[in-house]
Amino acid sequence: MSLDDLNSWLMSEGIREEVDALTRCTVRTELDNLTPEIGEDSPQFDWPRLLLAGSILARSELRSHQETALRIATGAVTLDNSQPIKDAGAVLLDKLSNFRAVSLANNRELLVTDIGSRLGMALRMEMQRRQMDHSVLVESSGRWLAVNDFQQRFWNNASSNTWLSASAPTASGKTFLVLQWLIDHMQSTQSRVAVYLAPTRALVSEIENELLSVLGKDAPIDVSSLPLREKYDTATAGGTKLIHVFTQERLHLLANALGDEANIDLLIVDEAHKIGDNQRGVILQDAIERLERANASLKVVFISPAAQNPEELLADAPDDARTSAVDSDLPTVLQNIIIAEQAPRKPKLWNLSVSHGGGSLPIGVLQLGSLPGSVKKKLAFIAAAVGERGGTLVYANGAGEAEEIADLISQLVPSLEHPDRELSELAELARKGVHPNFALASLVELGVAFHYGNMPSLIRLEVERLFRSGKIRFLVCTSTLIEGVNLSCRTIVVRGPRKGRGHPMEPHDFWNLAGRAGRWGNEFQGNIVCIDPKDPIAWPTGVPARSRYPIKRESDAVLEQGDDMVAYLKRRITTPLSELKDVEKFEQVGAYLLATYLRLGSIAQAKLAKRHGDSMVAKLEENLAIIAAQVEIGHEIADRHPGVNALGLQRLLDAFRAYEGDVENLLPAPVESADSFDRFVTIMHRINDNLYPAFVPSELVRLYALVVVQWLKGYSLAQMIRGNIDWHKDNGRSFKLPMLIRRTMELVEQIARFRAPKYLSAYMDILHTHLNEIGREDLIDSDLDIGTQLEFGVSTRTLLALMELGLSRMSAVTLYEKIARDDLTKEECLTWVADREAKFESMDIPAIILREIREKLLQSEDDAPSA
Repeated sequence: MSLDDLNSWLMSEGIREEVDALTRCTVRTELDNLTPEIGEDSPQFDWPRLLLAGSILARSELRSHQETALRIATGAVTLDNSQPIKDAGAVLLDKLSNFRAVSLANNRELLVTDIGSRLGMALRMEMQRRQMDHSVLVESSGRWLAVNDFQQRFWNNASSNTWLSASAPTASGKTFLVLQWLIDHMQSTQSRVAVYLAPTRALVSEIENELLSVLGKDAPIDVSSLPLREKYDTATAGGTKLIHVFTQERLHLLANALGDEANIDLLIVDEAHKIGDNQRGVILQDAIERLERANASLKVVFISPAAQNPEELLADAPDDARTSAVDSDLPTVLQNIIIAEQAPRKPKLWNLSVSHGGGSLPIGVLQLGSLPGSVKKKLAFIAAAVGERGGTLVYANGAGEAEEIADLISQLVPSLEHPDRELSELAELARKGVHPNFALASLVELGVAFHYGNMPSLIRLEVERLFRSGKIRFLVCTSTLIEGVNLSCRTIVVRGPRKGRGHPMEPHDFWNLAGRAGRWGNEFQGNIVCIDPKDPIAWPTGVPARSRYPIKRESDAVLEQGDDMVAYLKRRITTPLSELKDVEKFEQVGAYLLATYLRLGSIAQAKLAKRHGDSMVAKLEENLAIIAAQVEIGHEIADRHPGVNALGLQRLLDAFRAYEGDVENLLPAPVESADSFDRFVTIMHRINDNLYPAFVPSELVRLYALVVVQWLKGYSLAQMIRGNIDWHKDNGRSFKLPMLIRRTMELVEQIARFRAPKYLSAYMDILHTHLNEIGREDLIDSDLDIGTQLEFGVSTRTLLALMELGLSRMSAVTLYEKIARDDLTKEECLTWVADREAKFESMDIPAIILREIREKLLQSEDDAPSA
């Protein structure tokens, strides 16, 4: 019998029934308030037989075989009381290169330490050999790091190739290893500047903090998330090396500031599959290409979760680049898909079963305390019951729904015997930093919270920290959870998940979400409880089978829609802008194509041409040539504004040239000026009329302008919410406070931090071109550009300096309210803080903000010159 035949027999006959029973047992240990099936006895396992089978299956490359071996090893370590069986389970984990699971078992005192001394000589030598084989040398420190097979292949290939695309399931330890490799690469090579691209600001904050934590205070590498050239100039001049952590938009801001001098040595693109996202995918593609044009020897590393085709990201590598794709689908943690279905005629009773081997295994009955009369109550009641011990995430399809579900859960959890100081401090921050009636405040005091992308970063990070620590036991999240936030849990509860408004979640996104359950090294297992799987409205295609992400650039996806892109290019010249607001994906890709054409003189010379037929390329070439004939601005300006159509930029320039009033009226006024608001209203209308309908509907332009002015003035979110309340009252508009709070957060993110920087930056660039044409260079302000001001919500040197020192905007704004001068440098800010440290307690500053100020500013005092 061959090994393949033996593996097949073990899975189909040899140990199938025992593995079924083991699966039931291991899953039950993860869930609360579960009553086993009537008459079911506790099974007795033949552990020697199971462990022998597991050691055979561990040699297979098939995921199902590896999962079974992992299930056996986990069961032996966690279920059995015999130390020899536990040791054998640990050896099997070691054979699976699952060293972090062994460490977790040691940390939880499931194993007696020094297992090697209890093994025979042969087993001890074999274990030592595996540990040597599955270790990588961290050259900068000389230490060896234990890794699994995927991590080892990543490390070796990242070091020896110029372009690398690596893919593995969520929870496989990608981020941990990439950061270790990044630091080692920067310390042991000649590279001076690296950029780590993350898809969201939330992940930027997380990666920045993790890098700072790993590096420590005195490391010879600086870490920054601000796109300012000061640190870049220091690094390239031979000073402290630099790792920038950016979104793609921030990378473009830095590239704009550097111009032709941009020279990045290493680019890491996290969540690289998002090159296929609508709108921002094109901006990401443009950012990668922009850095490659600036440095032909750029080293690039792509990281993506469980991609079908990671090699696709290597298609645009230079011809002489050494490329490699590293792919893995092997499990590191057990992830249990648990089906929850109501018992017939008994809405309080829910039958739970675990998906296994193409079918399902019943594991027990869950009894709810109240009737779940709505979808939100189903989610809340089942989550509160099945995840009572904590570490429970609930997936909601929107921010408002998240708040309501969290409130329902809070009514079911017992009050804490003693108020927790850290939870009380988070409640204080929510009340003072957002609004006295912000729903989060009262919830966190009960150990329940919600989490969505538009929340202020300091609050969101504190929610994540307290959830990881176990003080927040239930956390209700939106799609932010699949947008790159590395937040792990024990159990996820979900029903009819959507990504975006009304769009059922694709299988790859579902499994990216599922990967948050049971993060490697934190848990042995993760549980994904799927409610009402047979409801066709909730789950149109049922609970998704495990799926890997198909990577496709957004530009390619749009071009593959037949002649739709060509038709749009034909319409773009003559169609009124007001009719273009619903075809934004074509505008984004059209802008990219036109900028490429202007730069190369032919779309046929672009790298994308090799991925599309000659007929399509010829049609694009013909229509782009017609548009380009009407554009006199150079490609340099178009390159600075990805996603903004050069034809719109030209028409905006034409509008400036035709303007008959005082040219100064085209400029925005300083936000402190009394006429600043009216100027921004006029500018937004001018952008809508000439560049692109970015600020619609037009009747809300005044609200958008108010948000932008307040954001630039350095208003806190609490002040902006009060301003929004006043605006609604002054304009006779009714509102509900929770919705208005969420809406204000959304306006900050979508208008002040996305659309306004994108289009106002373009506006100012074209205006500067016009001012140079007419000899009015004296009106050009060379201070901080409007895009950077809007990205961070600053307009003064002092506020920017506080953020350069590492403060979140919420903390920086709170401190800035106490500072009289608006022109302080970083060093002067540090001096101001040091001089007044003793007075902080009397300043009515929330405790969490005080903690951040002390950690970031007082700790930074010694190394202020290089901050």
